[in-house]
Amino acid sequence: MTAAPHTSSPLLAPAELAALLESPAPPIVLDVRWSLAQPDGRADWAAGHIPGAAYVSMDDDLASPDHADPTRGRHPLPDPADLEAAMRRWGIDDDSAVVVYDDNRALGAARAWWLLRWAGLSHVRVLDGGLRAWRAGGHPLETAASAAPGATDRSETPARRPGSFTIRPGALPTLTADAAAELARTGVLLDARAGERYRGETEPLDARAGHIPGALNRPATDNTAEDTHALLPPERLRADFARLGAVPAAPAEPAGPADQAGPADQAGPAAPQATAPRVGVYCGSGVTACHNALALAVLGETAALYPASWSGWSADPDRPAATGPQ
Repeated sequence: MTAAPHTSSPLLAPAELAALLESPAPPIVLDVRWSLAQPDGRADWAAGHIPGAAYVSMDDDLASPDHADPTRGRHPLPDPADLEAAMRRWGIDDDSAVVVYDDNRALGAARAWWLLRWAGLSHVRVLDGGLRAWRAGGHPLETAASAAPGATDRSETPARRPGSFTIRPGALPTLTADAAAELARTGVLLDARAGERYRGETEPLDARAGHIPGALNRPATDNTAEDTHALLPPERLRADFARLGAVPAAPAEPAGPADQAGPADQAGPAAPQATAPRVGVYCGSGVTACHNALALAVLGETAALYPASWSGWSADPDRPAATGPQ
């Protein structure tokens, strides 16, 4: 069992993870290496990963393989039963502590963080700076060949006792296309794609170019430092998101550790969200939007995800597309 300690932040420093891995109850570590250019990170996992980390596939584990309805987007949310089975395969129990990471600014890891929280797991954190920061700190890597013997028939899953996690989907809010359109009019809807895709200057992947009318552009890559790939300091994030109207310009309470904690990151059982969201996030297919949700969680704001995102929206010819700057 990997019982989770109380924590108020969705982020974890490499030195803290290294210490936890040496503790009597180490967290479960998930390697979520993924990019649009290279969606399968198994080879990278095999070449070197954080000791004990299981490889998690964006396409196979964190999304549904059912693409019959294109309006569900390129990465539909997985079937709850399939996600529960995957989480159990990774050894996750209801009270497990889980740390997720990647090597690409946490763009893939943020999807895992969001999805596990949506599934009802309370104790999920993202390795700040990812594998780059882990290596920079002088921490060791393990290869597939050097991993402990006795692995399961899935070579990217280290041998461990199967977990007993019971999924409780809906612990974080989501948006339908209609709800996303309404939030763009009445609240704040953030588009996490690069500016040229948001403005409709190019569209390499989806049916049409442009963005949801009324949405504002916040590229997910703007949330991290260029050199370290760690999340920007909270005060910088707050200033950026406040300019978009997504958070207040200053914390409601005096600065302190609790100010960086959001409802998504408090200890205790996760529960479905009862109030209507004020801020929504989307991207191309519901992956990098989760990075904006992560940054907002650091600031105490729970954003709702539009899972189908632009790939789903643009597949519906009845949905309008806006172009140009916000």
